Amino acid sequence: MTDSKLSVRSKNVPTDASLVCSSTKDGLNKVERLSDRSKGRADNLGEENLLCYKTEEQHSRVAVYVLNMREKPLMPTTPRKARFLLKNHKAKVVNRTPFTIQLNYATGETKKEITLGIDAGYSKIGFSAITKTHELIAGEVALRLDVSQKLVVRRMYRRLRRRKLWYRKPRFMNRTSSKKKGWLAPSIKHKLETHIRLIEKLKSFLPISKTIIEQATFDTQKIQNPEITGIEYQQGKLQGYEVREYILTKWGRKYAYCNMSNIPLEIEHIIPKSRGGTDRVANLTLTCRKCNQKKGNQTANEFGYPTIAISAKQSLKAVAFMNTVRKQMIKQLKCHRTFGYITKYNRIHLGLAKSHVNDAFVIAGGNTQFRSQSFTITQNRRNNRSLQTNRKGLKPAIRRQKYSYQPNDSVKCNQMVCRVKGIFNYGKWVRLVTSTGSIINSNVKKIKLISYGKGLCFNLNVSTLSRV
Repeated sequence: MTDSKLSVRSKNVPTDASLVCSSTKDGLNKVERLSDRSKGRADNLGEENLLCYKTEEQHSRVAVYVLNMREKPLMPTTPRKARFLLKNHKAKVVNRTPFTIQLNYATGETKKEITLGIDAGYSKIGFSAITKTHELIAGEVALRLDVSQKLVVRRMYRRLRRRKLWYRKPRFMNRTSSKKKGWLAPSIKHKLETHIRLIEKLKSFLPISKTIIEQATFDTQKIQNPEITGIEYQQGKLQGYEVREYILTKWGRKYAYCNMSNIPLEIEHIIPKSRGGTDRVANLTLTCRKCNQKKGNQTANEFGYPTIAISAKQSLKAVAFMNTVRKQMIKQLKCHRTFGYITKYNRIHLGLAKSHVNDAFVIAGGNTQFRSQSFTITQNRRNNRSLQTNRKGLKPAIRRQKYSYQPNDSVKCNQMVCRVKGIFNYGKWVRLVTSTGSIINSNVKKIKLISYGKGLCFNLNVSTLSRV
């Protein structure tokens, strides 16, 4: 018999002693005590109701997050207690990933102090929420890196649409949005909003009392040249040169791939822009038209010239992002901040490997807490743009209403959990991907929606973490 039937464990009882009920009262020994309103309810702050892993072998269990009747977050509970509440109709499921329930009866709202640590980044975000004894949730968010490419495609469609207009007032003098204070490029603004959206999402099912974000400032000049000092900051590589003349001088007026000269030249990207390359002079070289077409979308390393690929230094997009949004992020969230050198020192002191999850754990003030399983969060497009229709009463350009199911939604079909890949036959049939990777087609009447696959999608990692 375990101590789950007792609300309070006696401090004088040895931890290795078997618990035998010495009382004959039904209130103490009743299994259904969680749903018995006539008796005192088990408190939601007990160690057994959190991620309470008595041994390191049991630390792989995850918490069940709880909301009260007003949809306000309470302290998490264990899967066992959640099953009792659901079985006795004292709670209902409101979310599956992460698993969240909402109570159907009034309860106390005593809460522990929860600290959320955020390891902000350009491509990934680490997060960890901890109490004094346990880590309640942790994970890593993979940010979208295709926003810039989507904007290029949108510009192409917009320009094509404007060419077809019979009359349009001039608007080239109306572009003042970029002159507003605090304006951000759309791709950077999306990443900043993702940080804010993630924190709001975590606060929706956890009573977080304190948020700490790592703030970093980078010297882009020193990253490229560690020995730069003084006036050298004002004397860049292009001092006294024009871009074309600088590239000709750098490569000795010879073509990088064929060493030929005295033929028409072309300036080529060592790392193609479609692969994340930039227009920095360090990423530009000379080539002939034949080699340029033969190289195509490959990098110089893939094309067989690793020595040329070395000259293309690492992109500074991530550095520019952190320098741009670091102050705005702290200002909008009104949270506490820490610095990278503090995080690095504490992580090395605790003996943790370098990762976004571990950095977030250290940022939150973690040391001896029991770790939890981590989530991997992906972002999917919501596809909620306005649906365009043609003018002059013609047939709509695209559908007026959205279909019931969208790509990446989780559904149940023939007792199998599948993912929606696409919709066809005017929304009457869907194409599904099973857990084994096979593709099946099904009528919409034979499937049932489990969860939507838009926005921030939580996926629980199989691997577990050990206690520090």
